[in-house]
Amino acid sequence: MFSIEITSKYWINGPDDDPNDFCLHGDVRAFIGEEVFKCSCTISVMALRLLKTLSEDHIVSDPYDGQQMLPCCGHFIIPNDKLDEVYITGCIYGIDWNVFNEEEKVRIVTKSGKETIVEKAEYEREVRRVVDEIEDYYKQCQPKVIPSEIFESNGYSAFWNEWHRRKNQLKPSQHGI
Repeated sequence: MFSIEITSKYWINGPDDDPNDFCLHGDVRAFIGEEVFKCSCTISVMALRLLKTLSEDHIVSDPYDGQQMLPCCGHFIIPNDKLDEVYITGCIYGIDWNVFNEEEKVRIVTKSGKETIVEKAEYEREVRRVVDEIEDYYKQCQPKVIPSEIFESNGYSAFWNEWHRRKNQLKPSQHGI
């Protein structure tokens, strides 16, 4: 009913590890009901947006604000003052769908208007699996070179702070791990 398959992972300059590139890219297939969406996107941003949908609805955005679920890019990261959340914007390209949390179900509505209902526990397991896959990839890479520019450094820190906070909010019984 809902799954994300990451068929490749790479940095913007290619598959070789790049300690100066913060955003992991990849080729993705998203299976939502009977629809399949394929694209190359910024999978690190995708994963954070998926994590957000565990507690917040996601409404298809104006493509010009760069908030797609499968975003082409996420080149501008704006941290909040507490460095525990980020606003990430990119370009107009990507694939988007609505996510509505409804008690024990998650309702996904694609741009074509097709609705898919997924058990909340199943949806959370899939999000957790994708998040873990991407986080494991980062752990296998060289440590990132943190920029000396404070705004960029804060953005990167806030990204991971939000990631871990949202991931740690999942109870073990919810994600089956």
